[in-house]
Amino acid sequence: MQALLEVVFPVFIIVGYGYLAAWRKWVSEATIDGVMSFAQNFAVPLLLFSGISQINLGQNFHAPLLLSFYAGAFAGGAFAFLGARYIFKRSLTDCVAIGFIGLFSNSLLLGIPITERAYGTDALGWNFAIVSIHAPILYSVGIAFMEYAKAKGQGLSPAKLARQIARSVLRNPLVLGIAAGWIVNIGQIELPKFAWDAVGMMKSAAIPAALFGLGGVLVRYKPEGDMRVILWAITASLLVHPLITYGMGHFVFDLETGALRSATITAAMAPGVNAYLFANMYGSAKRVAATSVLLATALTVVTSWVWLAVLP
Repeated sequence: MQALLEVVFPVFIIVGYGYLAAWRKWVSEATIDGVMSFAQNFAVPLLLFSGISQINLGQNFHAPLLLSFYAGAFAGGAFAFLGARYIFKRSLTDCVAIGFIGLFSNSLLLGIPITERAYGTDALGWNFAIVSIHAPILYSVGIAFMEYAKAKGQGLSPAKLARQIARSVLRNPLVLGIAAGWIVNIGQIELPKFAWDAVGMMKSAAIPAALFGLGGVLVRYKPEGDMRVILWAITASLLVHPLITYGMGHFVFDLETGALRSATITAAMAPGVNAYLFANMYGSAKRVAATSVLLATALTVVTSWVWLAVLP
């Protein structure tokens, strides 16, 4: 109960405050869009830049950690995709969008603040190692499968597909922040103190702004659509992904405590708004994605508390 009150509730109170503010029209949709734009395009990329540029690559960029997390991610994505295709008989493009729900956990806006509150700032090195390749890998996979699904039967140009993937991924501000962090870290580039001070001021605003904006955006998602498919996708996200990650990390790779905590907590997070944005971008399974993000985010209040109790 203490973890629920001290770790989980503060994070979701900010999300709830943003939801209430948007629902009661205390702030306009344009204001919420501005907050999210600031967070996702400026503050959060600098948070990622700061974290990745300073992580210990030898210690935190650990193959068993990444294999554990991404085995869970792809298992969740496959579970959601196959169920949508063979149980619920959805179209191929819908199945890819639903699979993306099980694939893409909210590693940034929920995973980082919950891990930090539970285990402290020093624990975030493992999170940043996961996040450093999260968006590039999973967006690339999602876009590749969706482009294939759209082109099926029409002839697929590998060159066109590669350009589409590269254009979508490399324009993402989060990916640019990650790339800049890698350059500074690997190149051992020394930045002046005033630059780090400015980065520190910006990154301190990242999580509160992003959580508030997330709450405001969730107001727009109405619970609707095929609830059987929605519950299947949520199961992929909140159960399959973290269970596989925990099982691989604990029983196969025997991860040290810090790595196991970060991998499992990150895997246990609800699908982020990006799951809806991906579905919306392709016009596929939008209602399923929107409702899954909304309901799974609410359920994460309970499931994250359970995982915090289970983890050492």
